[in-house]
Amino acid sequence: MGRLWWGAWLYITAVVVAAVAVTALGPYTGVEWAPVVALGLLQIVSESTATVLRSRSVAWSATSIASLAAVVLTGPVGAALVSCCTLLGIRRGPSPPQRLFNTAMYALSAYLAGHAFLLSGGHVGTPEPSSFPGIIGPFVVADVAHVVINFALLGGVLWLTREPGAGSRVDLHLKLGITDLGYGAFGLLTAALWKVLGPFAPVLLLIPLLAARWAVAQFAAQQRAQAATVSALCQAVETKDVYTRGHSERVSRGSVMIAREIGMRTERVEAIRYAGMLHDVGKLGVPTSVLQKSGSLTDEEYAAIQLHPMCGLDIVRDIGFLDEALAGIMHHHERIDGRGYPMGLAGDEIPEFARVLAVADAFDAMTSTRSYRGARPVPEAVAELRKWAGRQFDPAFVDAFIAAIERDGWKTPEPPAAGDDAADVVASAVGEAGVTGPSESAGAIDSAIDFPAIESM
Repeated sequence: MGRLWWGAWLYITAVVVAAVAVTALGPYTGVEWAPVVALGLLQIVSESTATVLRSRSVAWSATSIASLAAVVLTGPVGAALVSCCTLLGIRRGPSPPQRLFNTAMYALSAYLAGHAFLLSGGHVGTPEPSSFPGIIGPFVVADVAHVVINFALLGGVLWLTREPGAGSRVDLHLKLGITDLGYGAFGLLTAALWKVLGPFAPVLLLIPLLAARWAVAQFAAQQRAQAATVSALCQAVETKDVYTRGHSERVSRGSVMIAREIGMRTERVEAIRYAGMLHDVGKLGVPTSVLQKSGSLTDEEYAAIQLHPMCGLDIVRDIGFLDEALAGIMHHHERIDGRGYPMGLAGDEIPEFARVLAVADAFDAMTSTRSYRGARPVPEAVAELRKWAGRQFDPAFVDAFIAAIERDGWKTPEPPAAGDDAADVVASAVGEAGVTGPSESAGAIDSAIDFPAIESM
């Protein structure tokens, strides 16, 4: 869970103490121990075979199956004991605090789900055929309670740690929580089969458990393949120009800050993240001699620069997961006043993604070191965004970005090391911004009053 603030430590301690209390205090009268042992082993297998998602920051396992089966067969306390077996999982990765918190979170979720089952009319014990369909309603209540409580406890610790990307991980856990609602139904199936198969019922559940793991693993593999594709393209672009190293990642981060500030839904936030990473991929179609030219550009060279958004679209148009990101890549050099390129769109004609990218792109260019000038201070760059809002940028997105920066801050990049091969690259800013004509030098970017306006990388 990375660096923990004192508030997060207090929260984790409270969750662990609560879990210890509900399991230690019982009562254990009437608890069937055979289901606890068998389902505890299933819990250990589920945790040990968890599928890691998103660069090892999120993992999913089908532990809800064992927990919810225990709710029916053993009641709240037995279900909490089964969930405590999470601590014995052999999955590598979680730190001791993470492992302890996860175990406590699952135990509390199972315990409270057990009480929700009882309060909604459920009865603890092996279900008889006559229990159906009456048991379904209480079990659904328990299933929903298990997922909601689990998600709430997890959301609390992510919010308190305030780690970068925590919001997107909460969103991912929410999606997986919805998946857990479906897989939780296998818990009722396990409980129903207990009368016939006894302790072998959990063994039978290993088949859907492993099938679930395979399905989630495919999803994880697809995520990694997408990330690798984007990373490879970004590295290829940045190889051409040392002064843009890290630029795509920062534009992506800035675009996500704006997207979250204006309340974009999760799927679009992910799409704009990709758009920011790949907004300059069209530079691969621009001759390196043009990108690294110091001094003025000829008409032909400037025309080649202005084609890079369309080149970018041609390069990535067949990558299916980009979706709306394609419009951002194509139009991020358009201007609100209609004086941008490649199509001269104005106002709301410009796709929303492109208007967001334009703000983040220009801001990072201004706060980054270039061969012809040093990085501008953040307050100065903010003032420039405000100055050009309504002409070059969408005012709503400028306001959103400034609000996000004032709240979360902005980490400026380190200047390129002395001796980099691209130390004399002056024209790169000209080409990427599309804000100077063929007879204007890159140095005119910062002093321009009307058009050209603010540079962007």
